[in-house]
This record gives sequence, C-alpha cells and structure tokens, in this order.
Amino acid sequence: MIRVTRLNGERFALNPDLIERVEGHPDTVVFLVDGTKYVVTESVDEVLVEIREYRASILATAYEMDRGTYRSTVTPPGDDARASVVPFPAREER
Repeated sequence: MIRVTRLNGERFALNPDLIERVEGHPDTVVFLVDGTKYVVTESVDEVLVEIREYRASILATAYEMDRGTYRSTVTPPGDDARASVVPFPAREER
C-alpha cells in the first residue's frame, strides 16, 4: 500500500495495483480501475515514486525471505516472543 493525502489533510493508503492512471491538472487525481478517483496533495511524480518504492520493497522482501534473512519488524499483538514470519528455507534445503 502507498500512503497519500487528501486535500483536507486526511492520510490514507491505496493499493497501487488498483491504480489505472495518475493525472495532474492542476490537482493530482488518482484513478482506480473501478472508476473511483481521489484528489491528493502529492504531485504526480511523488505518487509514482511511492509506487516504485512499494514495488521495490516487495522484491527486496521476497529476496530476503528466499535467502532466509528476513526479519519482520512487526510483532503480533500480545506475543512479543515469537517472530511473526517464518523465513523460506534456503534453496539448498528445498
């Protein structure tokens, strides 16, 4: 998910896989594939950077999980002792 800001200052998250296009005229408008549109304070370039970083983070996390080096920074509520994600076994172990 990427975080964007409505014109009233409210922050919310969008699934970038559902974004069809982003236009700037003069406000930035994000159009989703279902026809929903959001006017946001970020520029078109800022939205594109957010999408690019989101997709890069997915690839980086998948790489870390594949190598067995991924460590989640999120702990499940009420369970501080356990890791929330079990890493994939190394290629040699599969």
